[in-house]
Amino acid sequence: MASISNIIHSPIHSHRLPSFRLFPNRTFPANSFVLKRRSLASPLSSPLTENPTVSPSVELSHKAIGLLSSRQPLKSRSVVRLPVVKAAAADADGASDGLTSSSESFGARFPALITGFYFFMWYFLNVIFNILNKKVYNYFPYPYFVSVIHLLVGVVYCLVSWAVGLPKRAPIDKDLLLLLTPVSLCHALGHVMSNVSFAAVAVSFTHTIKALEPFFNAAASQFILGHQIPFSLWLSLAPVVLGVSMASLTELSFNWIGFVSAMISNIAFTYRSIYSKKAMTGMDSTNVYAYTSIIALLFCIPPAVMIEGPQLLQHGFKDAIAKVGLHKFLSDLFWIGMFYHLYNQLAANTLERVAPLTHAVGNVLKRVFVIGFSIVVFGNKISTQTGIGTAIAIAGVAIYSLIKANLEEQKRRAAKIPSS
Repeated sequence: MASISNIIHSPIHSHRLPSFRLFPNRTFPANSFVLKRRSLASPLSSPLTENPTVSPSVELSHKAIGLLSSRQPLKSRSVVRLPVVKAAAADADGASDGLTSSSESFGARFPALITGFYFFMWYFLNVIFNILNKKVYNYFPYPYFVSVIHLLVGVVYCLVSWAVGLPKRAPIDKDLLLLLTPVSLCHALGHVMSNVSFAAVAVSFTHTIKALEPFFNAAASQFILGHQIPFSLWLSLAPVVLGVSMASLTELSFNWIGFVSAMISNIAFTYRSIYSKKAMTGMDSTNVYAYTSIIALLFCIPPAVMIEGPQLLQHGFKDAIAKVGLHKFLSDLFWIGMFYHLYNQLAANTLERVAPLTHAVGNVLKRVFVIGFSIVVFGNKISTQTGIGTAIAIAGVAIYSLIKANLEEQKRRAAKIPSS
C-alpha cells in the first residue's frame, strides 16, 4: 500500500484502473500497472510512459503495451498539422484563382463593350489619319512614296514591339507565309490605290465611293466563301449603290483616277478581309497584321521607285521642304505612318472579333465620321445631289446593319433551342 499511496500522491497525476482485460479469461490486478496522463509540459511525450516514482512492486506488462499500441497507434503532431497547411494553401489558391477568373472574365461578361471600344478607337484614329494624310498631299502629292512611308513606320513599330515582347513574336512557317502572301498583296494594292484616290479627289468623295465595300464583301462571301447571303441583305444594299452613284455624278472634285482607284481598293480590301479571316486560325491578329505589313512593304517599294522615284529626286523632296520645312515634313510623314498602322491594327483586332460582313458595315459607318470631319476641316463644298446621295448611301448601310443584326439574333436563338 505504501507504494500505491506514493503513486497517488505523486506530483505527476496518474490513474489506477481496477482491471484491464488482455485475454478473455485473464485479468490483471489493480496494482499491476499505472497509466500516466500526458503532461502539458512535454507535448511530444508518449501517452504511455513509465512513472519514475513507481515502486518495483508495480509492473507493466509488455503484452499490455503491445496490445494498447496496436489498438491506438501513435501519430506525430506534424501529420496533424498537414491538413491545416493544405487547407490554408487551398484557400490561398482559391483566392488567387478567384482574382484571376474575375479579371479574365471581364471580356467574356462584356463582349459588346470590348468590341465597341475597338470600333471607337478604330474610328478615332482613322479620322486623325485621313485629315493629316490629306494635308500632306496638299504639299507633297506622291501617293506611292507616302504609301511606302505608311508601311515602313508600321514595320519599325512591329519590330520594336517584338523586341520588347509586346506582343511576343509568333513563329512563321512556309505554309503560313504562302497563306499571308496573297493577303499582303491585296493589302498593298488596296492601300496604294486608296492613297492615289485621296491625292486625286476630296477625302469625302473617296470615302463615299468606298461605301460600296459591303456590296463587294457580300458578293465575295457568297461566291468565294460559299456563304449564303439572304435576299433581304442584297436588297438593303441597293440604296448604298444608288447613293454612291448620285454622289459621284455631281461631285465637284470628280476625276476618273480618283474614282477608279477607289473602286480597285474596294475589291482589294474585300479579298484582304476574307483571306485575313482564314489566316487568323493559327495566329493572333496582331502578329498576322505585322507579317502582312512587312510583306506588303516589299510589294510597295518597286512601284514607288519606278513611278515616282525620278520626280522625287529632281524636285519632290525639295519642294516639300521649301514649303513646310524639313522638321515638319519628316514629322508629318512619321505621324501619318504611325496613325495608319495603329488604326489598321485595331481594324484587324476588330475583324478577329466579328464576321467579315459586320466588319465591312463598321468600316462604312466609320466613313460617316471621316466624311463629316473632312468637310468641316477642309471646307469642301458639296452639291445638293452629292449630299443627298451620301445620305441615301448611309441610310442603306443602316438598313443593311439592322437586317443583318436581326438575322444573326435569330441564328443565336435557334442555336440555343435543344434539338428534339
